[in-house]
Amino acid sequence: MPVSLSVKSYTPKLRDQMQPGDIIAFGGKTQFSQVIKWFTGSPVSHVAILLKTQRPEAKGDGYYNQIIESTVKDDRSGVIVSKLSRAVKQYEGEIWWLPLNPAIRKNLDLDRYFDWLEKQEGKKYDMGQLIPCALDFLGPLTKTQEDYEKLFCSELVVGALKAGGAIPKKINASEVTPDDLMSWKIYADSYVQLKGKRTEISALNTQPVKNT
Repeated sequence: MPVSLSVKSYTPKLRDQMQPGDIIAFGGKTQFSQVIKWFTGSPVSHVAILLKTQRPEAKGDGYYNQIIESTVKDDRSGVIVSKLSRAVKQYEGEIWWLPLNPAIRKNLDLDRYFDWLEKQEGKKYDMGQLIPCALDFLGPLTKTQEDYEKLFCSELVVGALKAGGAIPKKINASEVTPDDLMSWKIYADSYVQLKGKRTEISALNTQPVKNT
């Protein structure tokens, strides 16, 4: 069944539907983003994963939707946490919200998921593993061993899903590009574009989860 795309603004109602483990995908306009999209043939150049964080000043169920990502932007580089609302406001390019499908979400152990991500915050960006990962079409010489000392964007996301038990532990996170991650059959049957010119992710939900 094809995955359907809708275009919606990031409203409080939409915010409340988002859950930890959902993927936020980005299609950037920078030169670096354009190179990634050219290599992968995908409109997606970057991915992050969703957190829900309690607001210290809030009473009851007050929280922020935050994303954790490994990125290079402005004067920051590496694994950082930021508000999703700020990303939607400031990002130049397309943004999509990709909810996990119910079966994958059911398997996600949130304690292990959050514990693993907490340990990654502040780690450096992994350009050294990203380049051979993107060049896997050249053959075995570009294959890399899984290594979380540094992280690129999809490596962080896949590592979190593995740690939470949502996808098989045999997957090598250091070999998964944003385009690979988009193709996996782990998403709900509809997704939402939050910003930018309407653009479908044609490969979404088309392949089983597997090593690349």
